[in-house]
Amino acid sequence: MAKKSPELSPPLQLKQTARLIVMGRIVAPYGLKGWVRIEPYSAVPDSLSAYPSWWVGRNDDWREVKVAQSVLQHGASLVARFEGCEERNAALALKGCDVAVKRDALPQNAYNEFYWADLIGLKVVNGKDEEFGVVAELFENGAHPVMRVVAGETERLLPFVEQVVLQVDMAAGRIRVEWELDW
Repeated sequence: MAKKSPELSPPLQLKQTARLIVMGRIVAPYGLKGWVRIEPYSAVPDSLSAYPSWWVGRNDDWREVKVAQSVLQHGASLVARFEGCEERNAALALKGCDVAVKRDALPQNAYNEFYWADLIGLKVVNGKDEEFGVVAELFENGAHPVMRVVAGETERLLPFVEQVVLQVDMAAGRIRVEWELDW
């Protein structure tokens, strides 16, 4: 008997829709009945449970999935089952996929708080208005968040901490830092 993969909506190209914010990654099947184990990227691991549908994909090939059963916290991971994903092989096919939600579904930020995804593409300048490039990515290094800033072939890693990041001006599309070009 052929193994059935979960029923997913047609592929979605990110360029054609609202932005998606990656909230975690499917790391393994969980059990035999189509559940998957998810490594959440959020500071609040069970925050994904607030969304009845997620976007699952890799390499810009995204599909909407409906959560069939409640998302459960299992240690540092989450476990969930999607509609149409009824057995282990279907769950195994999703291993390595990212899990995202639409940006406009996320709660509004409090004052002076930012979703990292909203900072991607902002110009980075110092107090002398010298340009460093644009934010290509933010990531945790264990000690603090790091901002990867790219200008052509040049790449800089700047700590995303209060002592370095002086101002984030979303309206101007700019982040002002206490940093020198020759550091």
